[in-house]
Amino acid sequence: MTRVAAIDCGTNSIRLLVAEVDREAGTLVDLDRRMEVVRLGQGVDRTGRIAPEALERTLDAARRYDAVCRELGVEAVRFVATSASRDAENRDDFVGGVRAALGVEPEVVDGVEEAALSFRGATGVLAATHPGPFLVVDLGGGSTELVLGTATPDAAFSMDVGCVRLTERRLRTDPPTADEVAAAHADVAAALDEASATVPLGRTVTLVGLAGSVTTVTAHALGLDRYDPSRIDGSVLTVDQTLAGCDDLLGRTREERAALGFMHPGRVDVIGAGALVWHDVVARVRDAVAADGRELTHVVTSEHDILDGIAFSAAERAASSAR
Repeated sequence: MTRVAAIDCGTNSIRLLVAEVDREAGTLVDLDRRMEVVRLGQGVDRTGRIAPEALERTLDAARRYDAVCRELGVEAVRFVATSASRDAENRDDFVGGVRAALGVEPEVVDGVEEAALSFRGATGVLAATHPGPFLVVDLGGGSTELVLGTATPDAAFSMDVGCVRLTERRLRTDPPTADEVAAAHADVAAALDEASATVPLGRTVTLVGLAGSVTTVTAHALGLDRYDPSRIDGSVLTVDQTLAGCDDLLGRTREERAALGFMHPGRVDVIGAGALVWHDVVARVRDAVAADGRELTHVVTSEHDILDGIAFSAAERAASSAR
């Protein structure tokens, strides 16, 4: 058993998982799993730079995570940064700040590696209960990764659409206007056209959604009055339930979303865009599967995601360096 810390720093949130990893059994046990909305990607789509206040929020969280890691006696830490950090001209400021806060080198990974880590984290749990091939969709703040495979990834693509990027680019009115929604749908459709040239969506047998936008839509579709990971993780919704939940959240005002008991305050302003992306991905996969002569009837939500994949990889690295 190896005690590791996995940190996932995305466009909207920074998350920490401290876990005991059994590499031989391929299992992990959570010791601490937490999330803070820091909005690192604030304005990056428009300016190409990480805003100073966004960087400071993120580094404050990193320092708190460092204290948790020290308290729990972590043996190895892997810090993975994704879309906002990939796109920012001043990402060296971010890298240096994280190095000072945590004493580890943050890895700004590309979309393909991000997809592979998400696939491993999700399918490590779901493979025992659902058939492959799996299409794992990690819907983030700045990008959305699609990865198809059974035991390992066969094809992957990272789309430059996410809940923060699309909100800042298209959905500026509360609630969004019909023209804004149409423009956002067009952006997602173009991204899916490009993705489908690399990832054969029609091969999907089990569609798996990850990350905060998907889990929030799932909580809404399940009718939860509070966010309950035990009910969300592994939940199975029909395609129609999923699409209806997405449409309902997109059409609500920010005040109406904020009143929902399961809604994290940091997602209120961006969940409409997240729901729109998830709606369009689910609908496109349903249609691709139908064109392949089969029917996609259900969608699976997982709380196990890129964090779990990072934790497994951190344990493997620790073992390798000890040899």
